Amino acid sequence: MIKLLIFTLVGIGAQIVDGTLGMAFGVTATTLLVLSGTGAAHASAAVHFAEVATTLASGASHWRFGNIDWKVVLRLGVPGGVGAFLGATVLSRISTESAAPITAGILLAIGVFLVVRFSSRPPVEFAASEKTAHSAKFLTPLGLFGGFIDASGGGGWGPVTTSTLLTTGRSAPRTVIGSVSASEFIVSASASVGFLLGLGSDFFDNLVIIAGLALGGVIAAPLAAWLVSRITPGVLGTGVGGLLVLTNARSLFKYFDIEGAPRTIGYVLIVVVAVGLTVLAWRKSRAATAAEPAAAPTATTGPDAAGTEPESAGEGSADATQVPVG
Repeated sequence: MIKLLIFTLVGIGAQIVDGTLGMAFGVTATTLLVLSGTGAAHASAAVHFAEVATTLASGASHWRFGNIDWKVVLRLGVPGGVGAFLGATVLSRISTESAAPITAGILLAIGVFLVVRFSSRPPVEFAASEKTAHSAKFLTPLGLFGGFIDASGGGGWGPVTTSTLLTTGRSAPRTVIGSVSASEFIVSASASVGFLLGLGSDFFDNLVIIAGLALGGVIAAPLAAWLVSRITPGVLGTGVGGLLVLTNARSLFKYFDIEGAPRTIGYVLIVVVAVGLTVLAWRKSRAATAAEPAAAPTATTGPDAAGTEPESAGEGSADATQVPVG
């Protein structure tokens, strides 16, 4: 009963992160499970099996609201499933001692990626009607890489694929998120099959973990939906990335017997950089929020209240419609 409670709390924490960012359920849950003493392979197996149900529900919801491009789902999800199966097989066949630093290293890299990604300027918002221009040549290797990293590292499908597709600026954000969420069902199912074959009967030792993660995810879903309107993705994403770097650096320090002053200096540097970039993301979000009301009047063209044309109308219109890219 106590174990179920612990894993439920892990599911709650992971779902809060995922519900507000649209990614990072796997990396957050796997990190917390490994810290609680669960082996790397078993943690990743439990997370992916729990995600089969959550990604199916998520994909159905996005389909209902028209957020899915099925070409992207197939071109990204099928190779992603192949990569996830291979990653699960590899992780299942190496020893727990050998898997620990590999998983920690992948999660730490994903944490760094999240910090950089969310502390910088968010991608440009595009019209919801814009269609994807991504080719199979681009999506296939991205899916293979994202699926392999997702299974072998216990998570990473969203951080790798969603961020990459958003950054290219070729698709509407809601279409990217919906298509990636739907394709993640294929990835999670393929990874689960790989872990089932690789771990054998040991896979069923994860049933309590799976039940706890699923229960916690259901409980936290409404809270995550509320938080998404209170905490900006930039602040949360940077903070979560910093936490992933700190916790997985701890695992690597322990594995490689790094102690004393070097370990302390490492912790201090990680905390200082993570806090600094989180504050930077917070300031950027505040500046963006403050700029929205100020930009509203400039978007108005034509005669003003006195019935006269505004000065430099052409120039003002150009400024009002310009979208910053970065």
